[in-house]
Amino acid sequence: MLGSAFAHLRRFPGSGHQPVGFTPCLNRHLWQMSGFAEFSFDARLARNIAHAGYVTPTPIQKQAIPHALAGTDILGLAQTGTGKTAAFVLPLLQRLASRDGGKPHVVRALVIAPTRELAEQIHQVTTTFAKELRLKSATIYGGASMNRQVSALRHGVDIIIACPGRLLDHMQQKTVSLAHVETLVLDEADQMFDMGFLPAIRRIVAALPTARQTMLFSATMPEDIRKLSAQVLKSPVKVELERGPVATISHALYPIAQESKTELLLHILRDAGTGPILVFTKTKHKASRLADQVARAGYATAALQGNLSQNQRQRALDGFRSGKFQILFATDIAARGIDVDNISHIINYDIPATSETYIHRIGRTARATKSGDAYTFVTGEDKGIVRDIEKALGKSIEKRLLDTFDYKGKSVVLSPAAAPGQQTQKRQMSENTRPKGDGKPRRKRFHGFSRS
Repeated sequence: MLGSAFAHLRRFPGSGHQPVGFTPCLNRHLWQMSGFAEFSFDARLARNIAHAGYVTPTPIQKQAIPHALAGTDILGLAQTGTGKTAAFVLPLLQRLASRDGGKPHVVRALVIAPTRELAEQIHQVTTTFAKELRLKSATIYGGASMNRQVSALRHGVDIIIACPGRLLDHMQQKTVSLAHVETLVLDEADQMFDMGFLPAIRRIVAALPTARQTMLFSATMPEDIRKLSAQVLKSPVKVELERGPVATISHALYPIAQESKTELLLHILRDAGTGPILVFTKTKHKASRLADQVARAGYATAALQGNLSQNQRQRALDGFRSGKFQILFATDIAARGIDVDNISHIINYDIPATSETYIHRIGRTARATKSGDAYTFVTGEDKGIVRDIEKALGKSIEKRLLDTFDYKGKSVVLSPAAAPGQQTQKRQMSENTRPKGDGKPRRKRFHGFSRS
């Protein structure tokens, strides 16, 4: 009996404790033991927190929730996987529930996220905590039925979780009113900047009441986000966790020729165990192609990329969470919103363009105080970004060559700081190798079409 009650509860990220099972007769006693009791949440919200197995607040929650409950604007700097979704959802629900006077549902809270996956993740957390609160939420993003979204809005919602582009569409068609918004949350603001959403966000913010609470969360703080925060936040409290990589993540660089990456990937996968593995690629086409290639080698794979329909993307993500797919191939944009606690390896098949993106990628492993591995394939063209990543990490990254992998004839470029016992292979031109183009017929230069 008790076992079935415990089964649906999950471990709380960062708690260091196993989930606690709650039965109705034990709810109040165990809630008083919970670290969340200090926030004096509404009794209904407290029950939902307890039933969800949340026991100990993470650092971002402990710092942000009191200020959010007080209605103060917040600038939150924290990586993915730190529990920041609950840090803004819980006080948001508390404030809405405390002023619920039986009014018809109007949009009083707006959460803006860069991708539909992240919007759905926030929506799931919101609905979990909003039970019994008589609050309705809805998601608005592209790739889903506009008519269904309009129907949900007409029936009335209290909370909207939206992506900027589709929300602007609704605003232009006057199918949504933001005149009563009391709380605005901008989540993953740096990623919205990377995706070119800042102009859209400024248009949305301009349509909101000036008397509101605003919370902005970002993993990094580029200059444009700093300017945006100055524009949308009023006397904010800065809540900042130590940025940079999680200490329990092990980093390694694997020098390899571009054309040999897939062969090296398959070799590494054979020794990577059975845990969930997330592989990042530069393009959506490469994500799909690699998923097919690795699947033919006998692995359960899926791809998460922009060309898929929302249903296909959701099936891939759900399958990865459930363990149906062991390996998920994704692009940076599509991977926003991946919230899986037990990812064992992050493999950068293609090195990211910036050190900030690297930090975002690796933040999806080593969650809940667990350990994880971050492997990056590098070619001779990647030296500059490797230096930037090492600067962000504050240390050099080990360069690895595998004794069991056949590097013969493959291009490998290593710095002198290669791991002890490993040999450096360099591309060399053999004596009988002719310069590129030697002995080949020259192409005729095109001079335009004749007038004849």
